[in-house]
Amino acid sequence: MISTFIVCLIASTGTAEEKGQALARELAQKNAGYRDLVGNVEMVLTDADGSEARRTFSLKVLERASASEGDRSLIVFEAPADVKGTAVLSHGSADGQDEQWLYMPSAKRTRRISSSNRTGAFVGSEFSFEDLTGNDGRRYTWRHLGEKPCGASTCAELEATPKAEESAYSRRVLTLDTKELRVLSVAFFDRKGELLKTLAYDEFKQVGEKQVRPQRWVMSNAQTGKKTTLKFVAMKTATGLTATDFATGKLGQ
Repeated sequence: MISTFIVCLIASTGTAEEKGQALARELAQKNAGYRDLVGNVEMVLTDADGSEARRTFSLKVLERASASEGDRSLIVFEAPADVKGTAVLSHGSADGQDEQWLYMPSAKRTRRISSSNRTGAFVGSEFSFEDLTGNDGRRYTWRHLGEKPCGASTCAELEATPKAEESAYSRRVLTLDTKELRVLSVAFFDRKGELLKTLAYDEFKQVGEKQVRPQRWVMSNAQTGKKTTLKFVAMKTATGLTATDFATGKLGQ
């Protein structure tokens, strides 16, 4: 567990930018070292009128091997039949110049996702392709906005401004539990500065020897009333994946 004293010390010294950068570094260090992650995910798409559609997919993530790289991820849909076999491969980078590919089984071909298309919806959900690789703290400038009561704990608010001009967001605001150094939610603001959507994390569970990960993610769109819920099942870390498992040649296999 991260010492509450250390977190409070970080948040009490320096400028708002220095505090934000320090907390972001501490958060990154806490979440590092998992090596790889696998799991199954149930996706529930909910319209503004409450109607639902369900999908399931498998997820694989490989932690970056060096400071110049980002994490790699592979999503493969299993159901329903109209999306079965659809796959998205992402190679993250420190500067936000990610590489992403989409495999469509109906056409039996793989196409590269251009940077201009990464702001689009990920298979009709409230997540975008950009969101799949957007957790790397090195691609933002950080600012500590202050603290507020948060249940029995205290939460810090951290503003993350993307360095890449291609981002769909003007900024993100993270709500961080300072006791556990755990992100509870992320608010996404569009390029006009208006709140676009909020991602809430809950059902935290220890995965592997030391990693704690939320098992339920809910992305709610403030402008449309739609939401997408991700429920993780059988999440594991350090399973022995390598870069070969995230090669473009693996798509469609």
